[in-house]
Amino acid sequence: MLRNLLFLFCAILLIPVSVIFFDVPLSEQQSAIFRTLLILFFAVAAGCFVVSEISRNYSQVDKLWSIMPIVYTWYIAFASGFDPRLTLMAGVVTLWGLRLTFNFARKGGYSLVPWKGEEDYRWAILRKQPVLGSRWAWAAFNLFFISFYQQGLILVFTLPALMAVQGVGHPLNWIDFLSATVIIGLITVETIADQQQYNFQTEKYRRIAAGKPMGEYNHGFVRTGLWAHSRHPNFAAEQMIWLVFYFFSVAATGRWLNWTLAGSILLMLLFLGSSDFTEKISAEKYPEYSAYQKKVKRFLPF
Repeated sequence: MLRNLLFLFCAILLIPVSVIFFDVPLSEQQSAIFRTLLILFFAVAAGCFVVSEISRNYSQVDKLWSIMPIVYTWYIAFASGFDPRLTLMAGVVTLWGLRLTFNFARKGGYSLVPWKGEEDYRWAILRKQPVLGSRWAWAAFNLFFISFYQQGLILVFTLPALMAVQGVGHPLNWIDFLSATVIIGLITVETIADQQQYNFQTEKYRRIAAGKPMGEYNHGFVRTGLWAHSRHPNFAAEQMIWLVFYFFSVAATGRWLNWTLAGSILLMLLFLGSSDFTEKISAEKYPEYSAYQKKVKRFLPF
């Protein structure tokens, strides 16, 4: 995670430099939109920090992970006069966000009391690490990584929409339609993977509660369906969604490389670190997980 923070810090320094010296500078309209997005980001990140410190529930950012990209992209679409491309981008992000919000909600992530709800089990494990054991060390980690880094990442991986403002008035092209189609396909993959995971865990705990024979569920983790070909098919699809989202900015500008690619790269780094930590926990919890790791690839089946 320290590595991720370092990369984010470097990106924060390099993005303005790349814009000024190597890429087309932001227009006055883009700059105005970006300022509003930054204000919103700082307000939400600060709010997540304060609420999590008071409630001791450190999944406040998790509750907003699927919501803030919708807010950001629709604001950009609104500021662009609902340009067709920006509206399409906001639409596919909304589809992505609704699916992820539903999946998070059915696992108990939300509550009628907004700051309550199920906390990500990994935060409790991290709090027990010696380097984060003191109250001040954990508060600093919460401030810089959980609240500001993750909220910042959410903003950064949606910024291809800001870049696409440069193409306002330009008609949709084959890259737009192909990107939208691929993203919808990847959302479908995510949906199937999460449903398979949900079905497995639900049935596992039902059998445990009923005292019934466990059979396949005795392994403790899902390893059938998409999970027989990838240890994290949902994570793989998630990373690819935001990488493909970047190509909307290519369609808008005609430039295959621009600075908003940093968002999807940073997201991949986050998933790399997150899956490392998750798998360490799984390997300690389930005796057969190490064999599963050797047999099945982490993200892509090849």
